[in-house]
Amino acid sequence: MSALTHFDAQGQAHMVDVATKAATHRIAIASGRIEMLPATLALIEAGNAKKGDVLGIARIAGIMAAKKTSDLIPLCHPLALTRVALEFEAASVRQPDATGIFCSATVETVGPTGVEMEALTAVQVALLTIYDMCKAVDRGMSIHDVRVVEKHGGKSGSFVAGAAAG
Repeated sequence: MSALTHFDAQGQAHMVDVATKAATHRIAIASGRIEMLPATLALIEAGNAKKGDVLGIARIAGIMAAKKTSDLIPLCHPLALTRVALEFEAASVRQPDATGIFCSATVETVGPTGVEMEALTAVQVALLTIYDMCKAVDRGMSIHDVRVVEKHGGKSGSFVAGAAAG
């Protein structure tokens, strides 16, 4: 029996009861990147991909995915999201030797549970959409480093990746 799964008296998995938790402003930021050939990045930046506006469509896909997270992840609570925003930039801005696109998703709600899963799902689906739209010219693309980088709100307080525990 995994310590990561919640079980009832009969040993069945169940959703965590959040009914008694306070509704607070919750924010999560997740990020990740997709590596690609320089020519693929140039195609995206020039807006010349055959399937259209790669980053615009990836942004919409990420927003839609955040809203559907509870349909995709078993035992994840459905949430009324108040904000979903995705940003893209050339991966070389953060990592000089990287060729690709960095994606960041910020998700917010006011509720009894956090939005980390929604932020992670938004990033993954946005990056998968970039892959899908460009796979005809670059099947070697790869997705890396998808993770929660910040979380605020709730009983456990704030988390910032890389910050000293205090």
